[in-house]
Amino acid sequence: MASWPIYDRWQYPTVCEALTKRRVVVLSGARQCGKTSLAEMFDKGSVLGEFSLSNQMRLSDNTIYRSLDDVALLNAAKDDPKGFVAHGNGLMIIDEIQRVPDLLLAIKHNVDQNKNPGRFLLTGSANIQQLPGVIESLAGRVFNVRLRPLSQGELLNAKPSFLDNAYQQTFPISNSLMPQDKNEYLTKALDGGYPEILRFHDRIDKYRWFDDYIQAIIDRDLQNIVNIQRRNAMLELLQVMAAWSSKFMDISKIGSQLALSRPSIESYINALELLYLVERLHPWTKSDYDRVSKQDKVFMTDTGLMASLLKWRYDDVLLNQDRKGKLIETFVFNQLMAICESQREDIYQCYHYRDREKREIDFIVENMEGNILAIEVKSGSNVNKDSFKHIRWFQETLVSKDKQCIGIVLYTGDHVVPFGKNNWAVPINAMWS
Repeated sequence: MASWPIYDRWQYPTVCEALTKRRVVVLSGARQCGKTSLAEMFDKGSVLGEFSLSNQMRLSDNTIYRSLDDVALLNAAKDDPKGFVAHGNGLMIIDEIQRVPDLLLAIKHNVDQNKNPGRFLLTGSANIQQLPGVIESLAGRVFNVRLRPLSQGELLNAKPSFLDNAYQQTFPISNSLMPQDKNEYLTKALDGGYPEILRFHDRIDKYRWFDDYIQAIIDRDLQNIVNIQRRNAMLELLQVMAAWSSKFMDISKIGSQLALSRPSIESYINALELLYLVERLHPWTKSDYDRVSKQDKVFMTDTGLMASLLKWRYDDVLLNQDRKGKLIETFVFNQLMAICESQREDIYQCYHYRDREKREIDFIVENMEGNILAIEVKSGSNVNKDSFKHIRWFQETLVSKDKQCIGIVLYTGDHVVPFGKNNWAVPINAMWS
């Protein structure tokens, strides 16, 4: 029987370090993105590399692992939350914590009595601290870590160094990682990053897995968050949100495609965000330019799920420029956010830019010093000076003289090419080379 591949998750060092300093660590992300596999590494006493844990936290000796997908454990947690979380000085891992929100209050009391670090590692397939009815946030006691589906860098065991390199204006490209042609990016995007989907080679098997995944989300997880009166309407909304990925959020236009009231649409979209299936990207507004748009962009958090919801096949995307553009931009967003969040501190913040003159820049990445990467995404293999038109305007107009702004056009070509001072055309796969 073939063994499962083991991937070095970029968030593993972050969790390790957090356990040495914080009482509670919450590892959250979409169902099936790899949270349980990562948590089980701590249960098995995995090597922690540069991070050494105290004697009170020897994982192989004292770790307690409990999954709330187990019915008996689920019932025990509901019946006696305080007794369920009681344990010694070791680490307790509780998987799928969102299934019993009352455990949060019991955990608060437990860690207030025993303030040693590394007491709890909680995983959740929903943003537990923002679920309706949850009254305990564990404020001041918890460190939150977001885990996404596998990035291309994690699949290839590469370091999340793209943004660091970009600020230095060095873009190393490994020929061994270079796609043979631009259309290989489409294949990667159609697959997405859910670990289990990567076991299948046949596209039909992949889409069947996604269909089962979507049905499970609607039938199980969403029922625990919002009172869905019309199950089919939620599926339709999820499909509409997939079609809107990389577009500007407009509840009225989204609602015009559905027979749902505006409050219902907003409630359902919030539920999809809580389950990490849909995500908003906020605008960059750090300017006194009064024509900057305040509108969010919306993205699906996995391009494989996006394509499955829309029933897109390879040829459907290859021959349709609009679909290809949305898929590739969403794909880049997924990679970019994984890199941003891999840092142990909030070094990078990601935004988009748009103004009333319809000047747009796909992504604005700002570091702690206020220096900026202005990133445009092209699904084609040709770049010219017009590709930098909005970036140059942004550099000349909105960036203060004491800050640096580097313009990057990510494209499906093969070469790193300079386009004047601080402006570069860079192959997309530089993000994981």
